Amino acid sequence: MGMIDRQTIDRILDATEIVDVVSDFVSLKKHGSSYLGLCPFHNDRTPSFSVSPSRGIFKCFSCGKAGNAVSFLMDLESMSYAEAIRWLAKKYGIEIKEREQSSAEREAEAQRQAMFAANEFALKHFESTLKDSPDGRNIGLAYFRERGINDAMIAKFHLGYALERSDDFYSKARAAGFDTDVLVETGLCIRTDSGRIYDRFKGRVIYPVHSLSGRVVAFGGRTLSREKTVAKYVNSPESRIYSKSHELYGIYQARNAIARKKFAILVEGYMDVISMHQAGVENVVASSGTSLTDGQIRMIKRFANEVVLIYDSDAAGIKASLRGINMLVAAGFSLKVVLLPDGDDPDSFAQHHSSSEVEQYIEQHKTDLIGFKVDILMRDAANDPRKRAEAINDILHTIALIPNVVEQSIYLDECAAKVGVASATLGLQLKRIIIEQREADARQKQRQQAQESLGNLDDERADEEAARASQADSHVSVTSAPPQVPKQIFIAERDIIRYTLRYGMMYLCDVYTDDQSDSTVAMSVIDYIECELNNDSVQFSYAPFAEIWRQAIEVRNSLWVNAFQTHQPEIEAKCYAELSAGIDRIRQEASDVGEIQRREEQLHADIDRLRTDLTDEFAASFIRDRLMRNEDRTITDLVAQLTANRVVLSKMYPRGDIHEELQTQVPLAVNTLKGALLKQQILDLTTRLSTMVAGSSEEINNILLKIKELKEISMKFDKFNGEIVITPAARK
Repeated sequence: MGMIDRQTIDRILDATEIVDVVSDFVSLKKHGSSYLGLCPFHNDRTPSFSVSPSRGIFKCFSCGKAGNAVSFLMDLESMSYAEAIRWLAKKYGIEIKEREQSSAEREAEAQRQAMFAANEFALKHFESTLKDSPDGRNIGLAYFRERGINDAMIAKFHLGYALERSDDFYSKARAAGFDTDVLVETGLCIRTDSGRIYDRFKGRVIYPVHSLSGRVVAFGGRTLSREKTVAKYVNSPESRIYSKSHELYGIYQARNAIARKKFAILVEGYMDVISMHQAGVENVVASSGTSLTDGQIRMIKRFANEVVLIYDSDAAGIKASLRGINMLVAAGFSLKVVLLPDGDDPDSFAQHHSSSEVEQYIEQHKTDLIGFKVDILMRDAANDPRKRAEAINDILHTIALIPNVVEQSIYLDECAAKVGVASATLGLQLKRIIIEQREADARQKQRQQAQESLGNLDDERADEEAARASQADSHVSVTSAPPQVPKQIFIAERDIIRYTLRYGMMYLCDVYTDDQSDSTVAMSVIDYIECELNNDSVQFSYAPFAEIWRQAIEVRNSLWVNAFQTHQPEIEAKCYAELSAGIDRIRQEASDVGEIQRREEQLHADIDRLRTDLTDEFAASFIRDRLMRNEDRTITDLVAQLTANRVVLSKMYPRGDIHEELQTQVPLAVNTLKGALLKQQILDLTTRLSTMVAGSSEEINNILLKIKELKEISMKFDKFNGEIVITPAARK
């Protein structure tokens, strides 16, 4: 493959409309001169992703991602620069003129393209086998016909069949020139310890998995054998081009319908998706029997904020599924549940009903998750008090995950009405559950940290060390207020500086850019504090705190963007190394394909959590780490003292997520400082009034009026700070 010449690249970029490109992957809404949507690069809950058509750039004000149409494709779809340019050329119908690549360029390009080419070859091979071979027609096609799938759906989803012969695909792929290592790396073939190569999907009907952009990244194969020892489904393994936790079956075929209808229907399997599409309901995707992951949830979030879960009437299956959807609740989706009639699953129901009938049934029978969960769990509890208590606790655990506190309160009241328990009683239990979980999470984290520091000591010793560290944490002395700074003001300023140093560049909230539009901008902890202090012209009274604040702002302004962009590849490298090592370990230890699949699914979920943790860790400590390099010993000593122990966050907020807690505690700290300054002004005026030897009645009245005004404001601050603080336009 040649190298695209500069003139052709310029023509392609000149023709490219960034809104047009991004809209293929993200649902955008016009706001002023720009467009807003949910960021596809992190778990966005309210739009923080801005696209500017006039400047031809995108920018996420939360995670910091920015660039043009080419870099968007490269980051989102893991394309090389050349792939992104070719994608744009195809989109805009521009002929590509190429120059010859160097040997190094050809090798790098070939390594990436080979796997996609192998998957495309496999797609066509399996399709051809299904239609053109006797076994394909008599076995594979007959199966799809028996399941009621028509030719249009077979073509739309590129369904296929792999012959029972163990090397049918391998021999044809090798004859077509594909390298054995590439075929093994994609998972199309398997290499035994003895070196024998055989087809992974032999004797199975084939369901290709497409990425959001339509490229074939993997395959699923269903056996038609009745042998109980044969795994029912076999799927492609993790690879350079396939991450199962970032793919949803049917998303390529469903994305436009999801964006148009503003909600996604989530089912379980391949056939559920295909039959729903055949019935004319196209906003349907499947997790393909795996537990939902953050990556899959983020993909749905790009197009819709509502998810409808469709279940058959199997009680055991429903209960198993209910335990796996808490992530959707925590992600802030408007979640609805539809229970199908007895004997039906999404596949069979769609086969026997028209599009309008399916859509009408969904609309008439969808209910909110909490109400549905109450009905399902309480039905089996009957009059058994113990079972009823267990069911209620299960429901409360789900309610605790709802990010919006208003919705949480509404669902709590509805739950109380349904189960016949006072709302106040359930509210107390809910708080207890939240606090217990948060403390358990904290103990686990401390235990892990202690385990790491102690090497291979046993868990009991690690727990002892964690408890000792926790006890020491609660008795650490703090810097005393200097004589010239009132104690309450000093304490409030200290808390704000602690939040800045400990969590400075972490995302805090979204705020509206003005009163006339819905446009919002994402703010980090330090951004929010700066905005609030500037709004009321608040300055730090204690000079060392003021200097730390000045330097923190300078670090953010001059170092953050470049440092974050530089650090991202390191995070991805760590995640990839962990993923590769985990896959190698699993394949050495696992006894069968089913075990490999289960363990690889869990591994990828662990990698997603690792990526999030590494990003948060870097953002949280960025300002502190830079200030610790300061040449001024006074600054470094004070920074070290203020950050030697973690900031203890409130146990009153209804979620354990640190981002949500910061949305309560940071505004509270800022308002505490403002309240302390108000009280100090009142005290100063009162002192002045009491020490006045002489003064006009007008002057005295003015002072009294000012004191009254300040007291009224102070009372409002006290009331506000006694309640849970919800930040403006906080992500839901």
